[in-house]
Amino acid sequence: MAAKRRPTLADVAREVGVSAKTVSRVLNEDGPVSAETREQVLAAVAKLGFQPNLMARNIRVGGPDTTIGLVIPDLANPFFGAVARSIEDTVRDRGLTLLMGSSADDPDRERSLTDKFLARRVSILMVVPSVGADHSHLKPHRAAGLPVVFIDRPGAGLATDSVVSSNRDGSHEGVAHLIAHGHRRIGFIGDLPTKLYTRRERLAGYRSALGDADIPYDRSLVASAHDQRGAEAATSKLLGLADPPTALFAGNNIMALGIVAELARSKRKDVAVVAFDDVSLAEALEPALTVVAQDPEEIGRTVAATALARLDGDRSRARTVTVPTRLIVRGSGEQPASGAREA
Repeated sequence: MAAKRRPTLADVAREVGVSAKTVSRVLNEDGPVSAETREQVLAAVAKLGFQPNLMARNIRVGGPDTTIGLVIPDLANPFFGAVARSIEDTVRDRGLTLLMGSSADDPDRERSLTDKFLARRVSILMVVPSVGADHSHLKPHRAAGLPVVFIDRPGAGLATDSVVSSNRDGSHEGVAHLIAHGHRRIGFIGDLPTKLYTRRERLAGYRSALGDADIPYDRSLVASAHDQRGAEAATSKLLGLADPPTALFAGNNIMALGIVAELARSKRKDVAVVAFDDVSLAEALEPALTVVAQDPEEIGRTVAATALARLDGDRSRARTVTVPTRLIVRGSGEQPASGAREA
C-alpha cells in the first residue's frame, strides 16, 4: 500500500478554491483576507491535517524559528535530563519549542549538531561544551544577536553567557565533611576525560579541602573512570592498596553508582562515601548516600531566563552565573574513620 502523501499548501488552496497566496496570507497573518475566506481556509487546514513548514517560512522571510537548540553530552544522564526539562518548562510560555541532541562529548558531533540548529535558524542556542571543542565559529551568529548560553561548563573561543554549578566549593565541602569525621585517607574517583572542566574543578576542591586540613595530596588515591563499570573497577583498585582509603569521594553521580555497587558486592560497609551530585533512590541505599547536590532545575531556569533576556534585547557583557550546591547528609558520609581501621 502506498504511503499517504502529506497535504500541501496547494491542497488547502484547492479545497477552498482560492490561491496558494491567499492561504499563505491566512496562515501567516500578513495580508488582507475576508473573515469568511479565513474561516474556510482554517477549516480546510483542520480537515486535511495540513502542517505549515515553519522552518521554510522563516528561512524565506529571514526570521528566526520558534525553536531552541540544546546540545547535551548524554540523553540518558538524569542530571542533563532535569536541566532540559526545567529549560522547557520555562520557555514554553513564550511559545518556544525545545529541540535536543546528544554530542556524546565529541567536539565534531557537537559542531555538527550546532550547525544543524543554526541552519534552521533557532531563536536560541544552548550548549554543554565538549572537551576540546572550539566555539569561535559561533562568533558571527552571536554578533548578529543570537543568544548563546553554555551550560555546566564554559566554552572556548567565544565570550558568551555560562551557567555552572559551584563545583569547586561543593567538592571542598563534601571532602571537608569526610575529614570532620576523622578521615585522612580519602580516595577521589572522577570521570573522564581528565581535562573536563567539572572534573578539574571538583578535583581542585578535593585538594583544597585536604590542604586546609594539612593532609598531603596522594596521587595514588585519585582514580578515573568513564562509566559505572569503570568506577567499580577503580573502587576495587583503591581498596586493594596497601594503605587503602577509609573514605571515597565520587566526582559525579555515575561514579557514585559504581562505588556503591562495588562496596555492596564486596560487602564493605566500613567505607564512608560522599558523592558529588544526587543519585536516584539515594535514600533507599544502606546506608543512605550523602551527597553534594546540584540544582539542575535552578540551572535550567537560570539558563532559560538568561537566554530569554538576551532575546528581549539585553546587550550587557557576557557573564557566568554560578548556581550553589548543598550538602545533604544521609548516613554514608558519616561513617567514622576508626570503624574502617578496625575492620
